[in-house]
Amino acid sequence: MGLPDLATLRVYMADAGPLAPGLFVVGYAMVTLLPLPKNAFAALAGAMFGLLLGIVVVLVAALIGAAVAFALSRALGRDAVERLTGGRVERVDAVLSRRGVLAVVGVRLVPVLPFTAINYGAGLTSVRTRDYAIGTALGIVPGTVSFVALGAYGTSPGSWPFVVSGASLVLLTLGGFLIARRPRKRHRRREEIPEGRQK
Repeated sequence: MGLPDLATLRVYMADAGPLAPGLFVVGYAMVTLLPLPKNAFAALAGAMFGLLLGIVVVLVAALIGAAVAFALSRALGRDAVERLTGGRVERVDAVLSRRGVLAVVGVRLVPVLPFTAINYGAGLTSVRTRDYAIGTALGIVPGTVSFVALGAYGTSPGSWPFVVSGASLVLLTLGGFLIARRPRKRHRRREEIPEGRQK
């Protein structure tokens, strides 16, 4: 049995009435805990609810899912995950703990990075909960708006909102990588300066 098409999903949401956005939030938040393509669901929200409501629904759901995954990974512990991932958690820890909010914003801005992996991975690092929450809340907004807009205007791929959304995703990817790399370069320069000359 295949997945329901967009028309069928719209019927389901229409039948749910005022509860439809809430049901989608719950479903989307649950999806963020699994290794599934979240960006496709963000576009789906745009197709079903339109641009503005779709953005609100996805942002709320993504933030809930990010918080739950972060808390789960910290509750389950780091040792078991490190045995499965080798040194990757340690490297992520070095990046996030040293650069805090800016590092979280940087990885969130890159649409191609897996949302779920970042959630669980951040929970296994020493990044502060406040930095994670603020960085996530700021970093997911541009990508969310772009993917929801792609879904909302998907039937008009030549329209300016669709074109702008696609271009924004490319720019976000480049910008996220630049944000993530810039503090690393400054840190390397500090390491190259002899300790006696650092103030």
